[in-house]
Amino acid sequence: MNKFGWIIYNGNLPGNKFLDYAEMLHEAAAKQNSHTKIIKNNDLLSEFNTLGLHLISDMELPDYVIFTDKDIYLARQLELLGIPVYNNSIVIETSDDKIATYQILAQHKLPIPKTIVAPKVFYQREDKTLPNLHSIVNTLDFPLIIKEAFGSFGEQVYIIHTMEELESKVSELYGRPFMFQEFVSTSYGKDLRLQVVGNEVVAAMKRTAKDDFRANITAGGTMEKYEPSIKAKEIAIQAAKAIGADFCGVDLLFGEDGEYIICEINSNAHIRNLYECTGINAADAIVKHILAQL
Repeated sequence: MNKFGWIIYNGNLPGNKFLDYAEMLHEAAAKQNSHTKIIKNNDLLSEFNTLGLHLISDMELPDYVIFTDKDIYLARQLELLGIPVYNNSIVIETSDDKIATYQILAQHKLPIPKTIVAPKVFYQREDKTLPNLHSIVNTLDFPLIIKEAFGSFGEQVYIIHTMEELESKVSELYGRPFMFQEFVSTSYGKDLRLQVVGNEVVAAMKRTAKDDFRANITAGGTMEKYEPSIKAKEIAIQAAKAIGADFCGVDLLFGEDGEYIICEINSNAHIRNLYECTGINAADAIVKHILAQL
């Protein structure tokens, strides 16, 4: 029996890259004889009361959902209604929170930058209580990285060179969750993106920036097809498994002596750039993996 699926994307975000990702998955599903419907997250309303949970929708409920958004509450509502969701809400929530991601990777003793979490602050106020910045610098040295827990496309990542810059940025971010990290100088302006699906890396590319420590394509980086080493593949797969992802993009930094360091895991990694760079459509592998799980 052929399976019917929903592909959910965020209907509130500008541009068409989010719809494009959904359409790539929709086309991949059709090739594998699975009919899917593309749905905006804002077209589904979650309702619950003393009688249970419901969706305010006239649509037939699917056999599975591919969730390309970060609407965790909607993903969880679908799961509680008994619908398999890929990736599930816990994976999406963990991946979206970089601090939570690094904690789990550290628990699994996987290679990550040395990290210090900024203490929780509940609200903005005139009199700011900053963490012990000298202790942080003594541990990480300059330059160091400040990275917000929530952010995309490298936009919430900052390189800090002096105590004055550090004090200014920490004061600016006061009230938001963020962390301090050692700067991996051996990977300045370059990294690897490996697309993991199930137990394999299906495609990879190297990203390089000319004038930025970040290699994100949206920040002006260029991309080239890359054949990762066995070690790089193993680390990427282990990272995906650590957070429970069925599929994800794993970004690796180049460490010293051929080592690799996990920079980020994206449970909703867009695959268009990867396809244009490598000629490999990761959507085919993602849908095949999901249907096999079902």
